[in-house]
Amino acid sequence: MTTNPSNSPHGSGRLSGMLAKLNTYSLVGIRARPVEVEVDVSPRALPKTILVGLPEAAVRESTHRVERAIVNSGFKKPADRIVINLAPAELPKQAASFDLPISLGILLGSGQIHAPNLDEYAVVGELALEGKTRSAKGILSMALAAKQQNLKGIVVPSENAHEAAVVSGIDVIPVDSLSQAVAFFSNQIELEPTPTCLEQLFEEYSHYEADFADIRGQELAKRAITIAAAGAHNILMLGPPGSGKTMLAKRVPTVLPQLTPEESIETTRIYSAVGRLPAGQPLLAQRPFRSPHQTISQAGLVGGGSQPAPGEISLAHNGVLFLDELPEFNRRTLEVLRQPLEDRIVTISRALSSTTFPADFMLIAALNPCPCGYRNDPRRHCNCTSPQIERYMGKISGPLVDRIDIHVEVPATDFEELSSKTTGTSSEEIRDWVTAARKVQHDRFSGTSVRYNAQMSSKQIRTYCPLDRSSLQLLKMSVNELGLSARAHDKVLRLARTIADIDAADDIQSHHLAEAINYRLLDRDLWN
Repeated sequence: MTTNPSNSPHGSGRLSGMLAKLNTYSLVGIRARPVEVEVDVSPRALPKTILVGLPEAAVRESTHRVERAIVNSGFKKPADRIVINLAPAELPKQAASFDLPISLGILLGSGQIHAPNLDEYAVVGELALEGKTRSAKGILSMALAAKQQNLKGIVVPSENAHEAAVVSGIDVIPVDSLSQAVAFFSNQIELEPTPTCLEQLFEEYSHYEADFADIRGQELAKRAITIAAAGAHNILMLGPPGSGKTMLAKRVPTVLPQLTPEESIETTRIYSAVGRLPAGQPLLAQRPFRSPHQTISQAGLVGGGSQPAPGEISLAHNGVLFLDELPEFNRRTLEVLRQPLEDRIVTISRALSSTTFPADFMLIAALNPCPCGYRNDPRRHCNCTSPQIERYMGKISGPLVDRIDIHVEVPATDFEELSSKTTGTSSEEIRDWVTAARKVQHDRFSGTSVRYNAQMSSKQIRTYCPLDRSSLQLLKMSVNELGLSARAHDKVLRLARTIADIDAADDIQSHHLAEAINYRLLDRDLWN
């Protein structure tokens, strides 16, 4: 029963006899892979629907949803054999976003509708039994993939339209139901593409309520955070309970430069893939701040699962990952952070495939100096014994601490500072210093893959961090006395380069280096 497309009564440019083809996508990790939905409708004695192409459970169940959606939308379910192929066959297909393209394919293959421009669009969406569309995960990645394929547009559920419209240069057609999608492709109605409103979204969602001016005292900690933010360095804060470590960490995103459109899309597609975009917000305009609980698993932190999904370090991409009460985390869970901290990506490998997620985040860790929290606090008595303190600190490995650039003490704030009416350093002031320093780094590393001082390679350190004789002698003495590793040696130089950038100095001076070394004293005092 195969006929020539030009003689076909239903006339689709992609229809050959009873075979219909549509463009759609399958989400693998956070990337959308092109999938071609092929639907063949042919007369047989016994009506039967066969779905092939490595479908997962949610996709296999779609045949039942599709059947009722077609009937409840006023169309007829073909009393024929229907073979649905999702190509390429070796690519696993999951989620319910294939409902809408499969339904359209069945209607095309059975000759119930005419769709001359179907090959110009990709189609994505889940269907309710009544034929209404439901939102799907990963729509932003699918819109990006449609643009890369040079398609004219993508048809999505209305709930996802603003998310997809973040991608410029492609028509995003919102549909509320199967009937509306049929009417659009049959040229019975015209649907206006959803407009792109990036500037409006940034204006609406990029403001922060928290401010560093809310914190009384802790100016030394604010200085350390300024340096960390300026060079994208990781930072560890140590102090008694209630000293303000969490307040300081939560305000770090307020001093980082505003997300660029490219960074915003990178981050948003991760949240879109796991269905964690805030309701009614199609784009993340603030830098993410993630603070997982101490009971988190390895898979929850770095990503994993039978079908790998991003973890907290990827959800913190282009933002901040805050680990409060660091020794309370499982040590094996913390150790998996080593590679992502160095490479800024994480790869989840399985027997048949591997998936890579971005993980370019700023790590902020906080901990108490002992189990009770009041070691060296002049106002409170510490009852912890030396073995208890050693076991507490022993939960954190030296190699992990070695990968954290700045270690700063956050002492308890005295009453005079708490009751003072003087406003402390504000987020706006710190952001100005951070932005100026990052502009210097942008010019310095232009044309390379490096963006910040914290990412400098050993070769770049030798190029951009030369020391005079006195500074070299100071560094040598510090390495010998403190027992700094080669990694810590390089981190001190990266840190000194950032401090010099904040001071708008072309060369690293001895006081820049001395301050950088001072931020490495804390770990040697506690872990040696």
